[in-house]
Amino acid sequence: MFPALETEVKQETLPDPYEDFMYHHLQYYGYFKDHRGSLPTSATHQHVWKNNPRYLLSGSFGERQGMIPDPLQKEKLLWPTCISSPVHRQIEAVSRDSLMLSSPLLRSRQLLHDEFGEVNPCLREPRDLFTFFSSSGPLQAPRWPIECEVIKENLHHIEWVPPQPEYFYQPTGNEKLPEIVGEEKGTVVFQLDSVPTEGSYFTSSRVGGKRGIIKELAVTLQGPEDKTLLFESRFESGNLQKAVRVDTYEYELTLRTDLYTNKHTQWFYFRVQNTRKDATYRFTIVNLLKPKSLYTVGMKPLMYSQLDAKTHNIGWRREGNEIRYYKNNRDDGQQAFYCLTWTIQFPHDQDTCFFAHFYPYTYTDLQCYLLSVANNPVQSQFCKLRTLCRSLAGNTVYLLTITNPSRTPQEAAAKKAVVLSARVHPGESNGSWIMKGFLDFILSNSPDAQLLRDIFVFKVVPMLNPDGVIVGNYRCSLAGRDLNRHYKTILKESFPCIWYTRNMIKRLLEEREVLLYCDFHGHSRKNNIFLYGCNNNDRKYWLHERVFPLMLSKNAPDKFSFHSCNFKVQKCKEGTGRVVMWRMGILNSYTMESTFGGSTLGNKRDTHFTTEDLKSLGYHVCDTLLDFCDPDRTKFMQCLTELKELLQQEIHKKFNELGQDMDLEGSWSDICLSDIESSTSGSDSSLSDGLPVHLLNVADELNQKKKMYKKKKKKPLQTRKQRNEQYQKNNLMQELKLTEDALSQLHGRDKGTSLDPSKMTSILTKSKERMQTEKPRPTVSCSPKRSTNSSQEPAADMKSHWSRNRYPATKRGRAAMTVYPSLHIYTYP
Repeated sequence: MFPALETEVKQETLPDPYEDFMYHHLQYYGYFKDHRGSLPTSATHQHVWKNNPRYLLSGSFGERQGMIPDPLQKEKLLWPTCISSPVHRQIEAVSRDSLMLSSPLLRSRQLLHDEFGEVNPCLREPRDLFTFFSSSGPLQAPRWPIECEVIKENLHHIEWVPPQPEYFYQPTGNEKLPEIVGEEKGTVVFQLDSVPTEGSYFTSSRVGGKRGIIKELAVTLQGPEDKTLLFESRFESGNLQKAVRVDTYEYELTLRTDLYTNKHTQWFYFRVQNTRKDATYRFTIVNLLKPKSLYTVGMKPLMYSQLDAKTHNIGWRREGNEIRYYKNNRDDGQQAFYCLTWTIQFPHDQDTCFFAHFYPYTYTDLQCYLLSVANNPVQSQFCKLRTLCRSLAGNTVYLLTITNPSRTPQEAAAKKAVVLSARVHPGESNGSWIMKGFLDFILSNSPDAQLLRDIFVFKVVPMLNPDGVIVGNYRCSLAGRDLNRHYKTILKESFPCIWYTRNMIKRLLEEREVLLYCDFHGHSRKNNIFLYGCNNNDRKYWLHERVFPLMLSKNAPDKFSFHSCNFKVQKCKEGTGRVVMWRMGILNSYTMESTFGGSTLGNKRDTHFTTEDLKSLGYHVCDTLLDFCDPDRTKFMQCLTELKELLQQEIHKKFNELGQDMDLEGSWSDICLSDIESSTSGSDSSLSDGLPVHLLNVADELNQKKKMYKKKKKKPLQTRKQRNEQYQKNNLMQELKLTEDALSQLHGRDKGTSLDPSKMTSILTKSKERMQTEKPRPTVSCSPKRSTNSSQEPAADMKSHWSRNRYPATKRGRAAMTVYPSLHIYTYP
């Protein structure tokens, strides 16, 4: 059409200034990892981009993309592989005829174009600072502390549901209690070289962990007749530290403590090879720390056989006999250890088997699941995947926002929010399975799921502590502390996962009401599933925090126990997510505890929970949300009535235990609920250890800066409405002052003397003129306190904040009028 202009334009191929600046800026700081120019420009391409997650999550995690000299050429190479031929021909025709699309000078990547090259008045969605996955490339490799050795193997376990219930182990009374002999009388067959414990702290991380050649820690077999088991745990979520062979088929195992600590041993996950089918092996874990465990009431360990998985499609299953949990007879003088022992017969010779405390769910498992969601053209429309933050080791903490698009801004603003999170304690993998069940349902095409997405905005953090999950910790992050005791922290750099979570919820509360917050956990001492909540002190919402748990117990009667729920807020739990969110204003704030064992209720009595049982609870959470928010309040009111009856029974029970008799007809509802409930000290909890030594000075400095900032913080600017109200208030105070001055001039007159109204008016007028002729002096303090004694001098540190002669002095012996000093009271027209 215009050859000369087209030639000139092609010679001056200038990049988009905004895009070029942002690209170099973000690349300099290490944030930009996306393909430059990977976003389409036309409406057709925009349609493909929205409906194909390949564009939504383009780029490979972990590798920085270099400068691409010709982004248009790259797009031409990419697009034909993912769009139909008619659409491709239409794009080529539009590219030939449209000068706007063919000209780099006139083309902008920030605006959307229709199929004919005309600009639509809207901007495309901003790119994320972090990309996530590539639909064709590898997942983000986990980052490990540089002290950790990691084997170069990818482990994968199939999901499988046992066809028959797996019952608890029934003790016979003849179980052997093996005496712990240690490596003095045994042979060490596996031992990690360097394990960072208390006294050291996390410094840096890298993909693959420790540099150098990975050593073979297991013993070398002497031949095919050597029956020594080969142990390994240097993989995701593994945590075996040492294995000692004390007999031909008997081994003592030592678990690795949480990194940078000397405690928290409960979770275990390790691999054994070179098995024999007909032998009975005994394993004894010698350094557990909890005096009580579900292993004492029938819980069995989990075993996984790779040969069974390949040949029979059988996954994790409960195995073990002669199970005992008892105190260790070797006391180091510092803390008592406990032992778990069990016997096992492997199903195959020369098999590779795994043992675990509970069904593992690793960081890689989560990424594979999120990748499937991102690549689903339907689910990706209402599930937005974002980066909440980076962990200490640099692993991504993911945030999912799940809601259906709203038709109007008013409809979007009216939606309430629900916040769910899991795996703040990395060894509690049952929380991830409940979360997976919730996500499976809420992302489905079920009518109930669509209704929930219509009325709620779901904010989901599926793995709060990815570092701990990766290295195999049970309770702590790489800061060496329990994150669920530090939700009030100000150390953003040391506890980024919970700091950003709390900040996200704080911003969310400013936008909309948060109906429910729930953090998914695991419990190692109680069976069933239950909630911990917070008693509400507002009589208007009395017992309302207990309605949701009661409804959930009715929807899942064979899994959820309402009688195990507790709503007492203890001082030692003030730093937990549940209490902090409740203090922020979320009435229904819960910790969901799911057992490592199984159920003692209904049809599932005395059976272990499977992954399917836990995932079904995620569905029941959604079902209970619908009941809880039903416009027909019949169910809600029925639950409130039932709760009052249960509470009355509990109060009578307490008084009977104390040997007291009390008439509760009129005053029972005034009794403090915290006095009735027992504490949650029986919960699977740990007291806060405070901050690590190397962070104490940092916390003190931040606290000092925070205090100084509060002192220096200026008063915020007032709105026009506030200024007008203040102006009217100041005028009223002036009128009152004038009236007082006029009356003070009449104080010396006789009681029977009257004043002519005209003279009264004259006095008021003169006083008013005198006040107006005085030069106004602005004050710099606005104290809410009222002064009742005119002779009382202000404190020494307050004198500089008050104007001495701002108001006329009143005579002694008379009460001074209440004074409200303010800022610039004469400047408002």
